[in-house]
Amino acid sequence: MKRADLTNPRPRAAELNDHGRMRRTCMACVAGLTIAPRGFAANKYPSGPVQLVVPFTAGSGSDLVARVFGQGLSAGLGQPVVINNRPGAGGTIAAGAVAKAEPDGQTLAVVGMGHLANPALYKSLPYDTMKDFAAVAPLATFANVLVVPANGNIKTAQQLIAQAKANPGQLNYSSGGIGSAAHINMQLLLEAAGITAEHIPLKGASEIVTEIAAGRCQVGWAPLGAALQMIRVGKVTALAISAKTRSKLLPDVPTIAEAGFPAAEFNVWVGVLAPAKTRADVVNLLSEQIRKVATDPAVAEKLAMVGAEPMTLTPAQFEALMRKDYVILDRLMRKAS
Repeated sequence: MKRADLTNPRPRAAELNDHGRMRRTCMACVAGLTIAPRGFAANKYPSGPVQLVVPFTAGSGSDLVARVFGQGLSAGLGQPVVINNRPGAGGTIAAGAVAKAEPDGQTLAVVGMGHLANPALYKSLPYDTMKDFAAVAPLATFANVLVVPANGNIKTAQQLIAQAKANPGQLNYSSGGIGSAAHINMQLLLEAAGITAEHIPLKGASEIVTEIAAGRCQVGWAPLGAALQMIRVGKVTALAISAKTRSKLLPDVPTIAEAGFPAAEFNVWVGVLAPAKTRADVVNLLSEQIRKVATDPAVAEKLAMVGAEPMTLTPAQFEALMRKDYVILDRLMRKAS
């Protein structure tokens, strides 16, 4: 607040004339002290457009989630939120750009599980995965679904594993690439079941389902949103869901834990990070606004279209989750590579 000018006091008459107005103004200021810090603590943040750097292609499930939240975040912040798609190199291009950005809260990274897996997959990265970013908030959690060709004789996850054990070295699976959520889910299942399989990396989620439906790949995990239509028209069979609870879109499909492999359960999420030195008040403001967007029923409806659900955590909770998942993924990816 601007200090009063004590070196040039106003005439007494003027003070008396303005007494009522000044008293009301002061009372309003006192009443507003509980909310004023939000406006002043962040130095009028944001002062311009906020950029969400997305390491996924436009139209992908994670990209759509980022766009849904971007719209709500823009309304909450009172500034445009721009989506900048920078796919490639397992998300390291996008993450590297944000790690080097000014820590002013204007440039943020949208990351998935691959962000935590990358240290085990790349000999060197232009940033430190855990030290060069500040956890802001998760956006959503995705349910991946385990699918096989519908014209085969495999109808359950137990049958799939039994067949793989009876025919060692004959099973192959598709994913969106090393370190992708589908790859992570399958590595967890292989480890839990005690089997091996040949990995066939593909370009993206839709290709996973297409190759399995055609019989060129035997099995794979795919985002529910990408696989749902093929499941409904009978091109692929859903064996299990990766999440802790069944999906409302596929209520008859068991979770992987219900299917007999609880160690293969893994919560796939996508979230927002800021450069490490971003001020805490800015991080907290962003997190608060994201959590508000997540509680909007209309947002939940839009996310459901791509098989996702809103996920709400504070920055501290999100950081704790990331550290937990980092340990799991680092071990898993080093073992798989």
